[in-house]
Amino acid sequence: MSQFTPLEIANWMAIYLATSLCCAIAMVLSVSVALHELWKDRVWEDARSVKGAALLLPRIWWRWQKLYLLSTPVTLGIIGYFAASLSWR
Repeated sequence: MSQFTPLEIANWMAIYLATSLCCAIAMVLSVSVALHELWKDRVWEDARSVKGAALLLPRIWWRWQKLYLLSTPVTLGIIGYFAASLSWR
C-alpha cells in the first residue's frame, strides 16, 4: 500500500473542505429558495384534505431535492477546477 505525501494529504484535505463549503452554500440557497416558494404558493392550504395533508411532506421534500440537485453540476465544476489548479508534485 502506497503512502500519501504531505502535499497529497494537504491537497485532498483542501478538496474535501472546498466540497463541504460548496455543499453548505448549496444547502442554504436551496432551503431558502424552497421556503420562499412554499410561502409564495401557500402550500399549507392544500393540507385541508386528507390526501393533501398526506402529500404535503413529500411535495416539500421533492421541491427542495430538485433545487439542491440542480446545484450538483456547478459544485462539480467548481471542485474540478479547484482540484486541477492544485500542484500535485
